[in-house]
Amino acid sequence: MNYLWAFLIGGAICAVGQLFIDLTKLTPARILTGYVVAGVVLSAVGLYAPLAEFAGAGATVPLLGFGHLLAKGVRTAVAEKGAVGILTGGLTAASAGITASLVCGVVCSLAGKSHDQN
Repeated sequence: MNYLWAFLIGGAICAVGQLFIDLTKLTPARILTGYVVAGVVLSAVGLYAPLAEFAGAGATVPLLGFGHLLAKGVRTAVAEKGAVGILTGGLTAASAGITASLVCGVVCSLAGKSHDQN
C-alpha cells in the first residue's frame, strides 16, 4: 500500500507541474524554482513533514522534497550552531544529493558526445 501512495502523491505533484507548463506562460525554470520554494514554505509552516512521512519517496524525491530537505537542514543547523546555521544548514543536509547529481553529470558528459543543438 505504501508504494501506491508514493506513486499517487508523486504523480499528483508531477501532474500539477505539467498543468503549469500547459496552462500558463511560466517557464520551466520558474516552475521548478517555485516547487523548491513551495517545499521550503510548506515545511516551514509544518505541512510538508506529515505528507513526506505518509507518501515516502513520492513526496521526498520531487523538487518539493528538496525544498523540504533544505528547510529541515536549516532548522537543525540553527538549533545546533545558532544563526550561522541559516547559511550552512541547507547545503549540509543536501550535500550528498548535490554531489551525486554533479558526479552523474560529469560521467554523462564524458560518456556522451557534445554537439551543436542546431
